[in-house]
Amino acid sequence: MPSNAPSFGELLGATQRSAVHLEMRDSYAATERFEAWRRGERIDWANQASWWHPYDQLIADTVARGVTVRRARIVSEPVSEYIRWEHYVTHANVTAGEQVRWLPRRAATGLSLPGNDFWLFDGALLRVHHFSGDGAVVEDEMMDEPAVAQLCATAFEKVWELATPHEQFKL
Repeated sequence: MPSNAPSFGELLGATQRSAVHLEMRDSYAATERFEAWRRGERIDWANQASWWHPYDQLIADTVARGVTVRRARIVSEPVSEYIRWEHYVTHANVTAGEQVRWLPRRAATGLSLPGNDFWLFDGALLRVHHFSGDGAVVEDEMMDEPAVAQLCATAFEKVWELATPHEQFKL
């Protein structure tokens, strides 16, 4: 299904204040980087040039413009293998300037949450991620309905308030 979403770079380029991302799945489609990690390959974090990707630079540039970028992940415990890998590679997100927090799913029971992962830009524009059952992206849908944006903003802030900063979250 075709996506009506502008590129992520375009969306961040137009963002003036904040970009927040809520992730709620315990696994996503496998990537080569994930498969390499599963084989025991590890990143030499001291050699930034070996792991710095265009995404990292985009985040760094966005944060340098004064935009706050936050990511919250709701995870089941014990965590899945995929989440262990995500926790490991989050070092890159944090180095690029993202603030990242983790919330055990059991602590989210009392929260009203949207049905899909999303990015929310400046509290008004949503990029909603639709995934297949195996975690592959099916479509990214753009939405700017104020009530939906507010629901997602409120959900994100509640998760953020309860979640543990990346540096303190132990698997």
